[in-house]
Amino acid sequence: MISFLRQLVFEDFWLKLFSLVLAILIWVTISLAIKKEVSPVPTPGQPTVEKTFFNLPVVILSSTEDVRNFKVNPKEVEVTVQGEAKLLQSLSSKDIRVMVDLTGIEAGHVRRRVQVSTPAGVTHVHVSPQGVEVIFPSKA
Repeated sequence: MISFLRQLVFEDFWLKLFSLVLAILIWVTISLAIKKEVSPVPTPGQPTVEKTFFNLPVVILSSTEDVRNFKVNPKEVEVTVQGEAKLLQSLSSKDIRVMVDLTGIEAGHVRRRVQVSTPAGVTHVHVSPQGVEVIFPSKA
């Protein structure tokens, strides 16, 4: 039994050691590539830049039972985002969502805060204006 184990370990020892080192190197390379690709937080040492998107439309969120004509003033806002330069180069205005939630509001003239949704790795820094006025009729 001992001779079998000794033969298993020491026969072609250098080839087995080389294979083990190569497997570890491949595993480390792939895990670092995956971590770098989906990192939602900017890594320290990487410079972050800001980019401003103009004329982004405001999307209204309301319940499916609440179908009314909303009037939003202003209809478009400007959003400044921050992230890695490489990530912001590929970012378009379609990737940023500007929303106003109107669920639970019955009628009238309301000023609501704008909510911004950005992709992973991108944070919004500033929204102008921060709120919009919404005018809608009462339920019939």
